[in-house]
Amino acid sequence: MMELKVRPVGNSLGVVLPDVLLERLNLKDGDTLYLTEAPDGSMRVRPHDQNFETQVSASREAMAAYRNTLRELAK
Repeated sequence: MMELKVRPVGNSLGVVLPDVLLERLNLKDGDTLYLTEAPDGSMRVRPHDQNFETQVSASREAMAAYRNTLRELAK
């Protein structure tokens, strides 16, 4: 576990990521991080994953195309 402090950054609050974490996540200046909530209520931080984004986009398109079918199956 790694402890990070929340600090003021301009008019907002931010967290400074130590070098060891940047290296582990393979992050560099300007990269995007995603914060998602896990089923147990905890939060997960992960780097941008183009493959995952492509899969999510394809899933959204399929759900939109088969919206009525999926609604009937959910009954």
